[in-house]
Amino acid sequence: MSKLHFDPKILPIESLAGEAAVLAEELSAERLRARFANPPEWAAETIEERLLRVRDGNPTPASVLMPLVQRENGLTMLLTERTAHLTDHAGQVSLPGGRAEPEDASAIDTALRETEEEIGLARRHIEVLGTLPDHFTGTGYRVTPVVGLVHPPFDLQADPFEVEEIFEVPLAFLMDGMNHQVRSIDVPGGGGRRSFYTMPYDRFFIWGATAAMLRNLFHFMRA
Repeated sequence: MSKLHFDPKILPIESLAGEAAVLAEELSAERLRARFANPPEWAAETIEERLLRVRDGNPTPASVLMPLVQRENGLTMLLTERTAHLTDHAGQVSLPGGRAEPEDASAIDTALRETEEEIGLARRHIEVLGTLPDHFTGTGYRVTPVVGLVHPPFDLQADPFEVEEIFEVPLAFLMDGMNHQVRSIDVPGGGGRRSFYTMPYDRFFIWGATAAMLRNLFHFMRA
């Protein structure tokens, strides 16, 4: 099957996920540490991307960092906008990360290495809290989300080949189901209808795998 090309921003909003926001007191470094140290029972939300799969065979292992920056006004999620010329997810909002390499000791090591290479965030600033369930993408990757607290001050240096821009979104915005939109597209060739989440913020449009992994952090925090 060929890769689909569409602009998700022009698709109509079908509905809002609509769940209540995570309580403000839960969105602190202390509560996050405690939650990952003693995880609650919860069910991950799986997004069916099989219809968009463009590679056959075993998925390629990869990791992303979900960097939660400790700011005076609360935690923020650090995100990137990818450059327009990349083969996969060009121009999309992403979490820093990439595919695993043979020298990586673990999925966490992959996320920390890729983050430093991609945006220049040194691992000494990152306090790893834990991981969320793997996410399987339509482009053939098995992505492990690694959640970490980022301790300022720190310097960033974007890889100009991969990263167009680095920005931060308040965690409180992302952890509110009223900001999670549902949109859908009809897959050509009888492939059915695919629904996905979007989370527009300011001039940035968060959707796809990034939105799906943020949804699971949302469910984890609400459990």
